Parts: sequence; structure tokens; C-alpha cells
Amino acid sequence: MSARFQEIDWRPTPMGDISLRRRRDPVSGADVYEVKLGDEFLMSSLFTAGEIALAELGLAELTGTELDVAVGGLGLGYTAQAVLDDPRVRSLAVIDTLAEVIDWHQRGLVPLGDRLTSDARCRLVQGDFFAMAADPGGLDPSEPGRRFHAVLLDVDHSPRHVLHPRHAALYRPAGLRALARHLHPGGIFALWSNDPPDEQFASVLAEVFPRSAAHVVDFDNPLQGGTSTNTVYVAGTEPGPR
Repeated sequence: MSARFQEIDWRPTPMGDISLRRRRDPVSGADVYEVKLGDEFLMSSLFTAGEIALAELGLAELTGTELDVAVGGLGLGYTAQAVLDDPRVRSLAVIDTLAEVIDWHQRGLVPLGDRLTSDARCRLVQGDFFAMAADPGGLDPSEPGRRFHAVLLDVDHSPRHVLHPRHAALYRPAGLRALARHLHPGGIFALWSNDPPDEQFASVLAEVFPRSAAHVVDFDNPLQGGTSTNTVYVAGTEPGPR
């Protein structure tokens, strides 16, 4: 049995001090992994329904096989693993600005680290997703201009509550248009949000993408009691010629 609480890693980063912690849940006895940036909780292995739904709802909109997918935000790896659980996926590039988070996976310090790093389809890329999305060179430094069938994003708390002010540009029409250029015709952009559906952001999505929807994901919240929700936005580009 693990110790009741352990700080596995703590490091200063350009975005603030980041820490990986493990605690034993007093009810289930299971280990819960948590990531904090400064005093702010970023993610917990206790709540993964929204991260998994991001992958499942996004990929459900795609037909065909041999899918190439990019994920912005590695975190504890639940979105990435849900992508790899889809047998149609040929390749996955997971982009995270913090080399420290990638290192946790490579060292096996988080539960899904060994699975992600041992899957030949998966590549962990250290980089600024927001800068890469705005750049014509795109999301794969090894193949400038590469396009993907799906781009899934889980970094900020929501389009209104961003971790860094420079992220806000992505959620405006020009930022979304730049991101859409990295998608194949008929490709999907999906976004996780901790807030309820936002009509203003939904209007921005509809301005850029010909089809879009907001999905509410319900999940049990044992800390607060009852049910909590996340939102997953899914938007698609125009399909190409058949």
C-alpha cells in the first residue's frame, strides 16, 4: 500500500511551479494522481471522464481508417490513451509545452506513462501548441505543413479561463482559422472545457467551421457529492471531394 500522501516531483517552469502528487483516496483506497501549477489544480486521475470523452466524441465524427491525430496537452495522458484505444488511429502526436510533464511519462511516474511511451504510434512532442497552431509550419516539427484528421485540445480551463493570456488568441476566429489549416478536409477539431457550454464561443466556432456542437459530459464527483459536468466542443471542416 502506498503512503497516504507523496509529492513525486516538483519543478519550477516558465508558467510557474508544477508538482505531481499522489495521495491515497480514503474511501476506495486507490491511488489518486494530481497535478498542480502553483496553487491551482490542473488535473486529477479521479476525474477523467471529460478527457476520455474528448477523444471519443472527436474521433466518432471521423470515418475511414489510418487516422493521424494530434493532441494538445499531455497531462496525465487519459486523452492520449483514449485516442490510442481507437484501432483506426495510425499515428498520434501529443504536444505539451512542459518538458517536465513529458519526463513524468518517460520515467513511468504516472500510471499511463509506460503505455503511451511503449506504443509505436505515439510520439510526445515538447512545444508550445498555441504558437504551433498559429504557424504555417504546423503541429509536427519533423514534418512542416503536415495535416491531421483530428486535433484535440485540453490545456486551458475553458476558452474564457486560460492558463496564459497568449492562449486567448486561439479561441478567436483568426486563431481557429489558422488551426483549421492543419486539418485534412473533413477533419475534426475538438476542445475540452471545464465550463458549461458558452454561446459566445459556440458562435465563434460556427463562424469558422461549417459544423459544430457542444456536448455536456456528466460524471460523478465524490469530493463534492452528486454530479459534475464538462463540455466538449466538436467542430468539423468541409469534406473534400469524394
